[in-house]
Amino acid sequence: MNGAGLAWVFSHEDTPMTQEPTAARESFGEVAPKLAEISDKVLFGDVWAGDGLSPRDRSLVTITSLISLYRTNEMPFHIGRALDNGVTRDEVIEIITHLAFYSGWPTAMTALNIAKDVFRQRGL
Repeated sequence: MNGAGLAWVFSHEDTPMTQEPTAARESFGEVAPKLAEISDKVLFGDVWAGDGLSPRDRSLVTITSLISLYRTNEMPFHIGRALDNGVTRDEVIEIITHLAFYSGWPTAMTALNIAKDVFRQRGL
């Protein structure tokens, strides 16, 4: 991460959000526009754009973290993003199965139900 996104945030604090809607803006931009803007510019514009990991690898790390921490609100978006980044349906299921032994059975069952919904929506 080169910090360009964070530098942008502090240099554009009063800039209105006029670009096309992003997932962050659609989800919470009306209530928390600054948080949506920072999510777009720093998280997705800087952190996710780093050279150290491929988007696919970042997705693997992210969904593993979300499942382990039981962050169910973000799971559908990031499981979908993982699929978009080349992670397969079988790999998502394997991650969930593996995590059942490290993060707990109920956590894995919840993640599996969320993944099933994402797969169903995508026809997988």
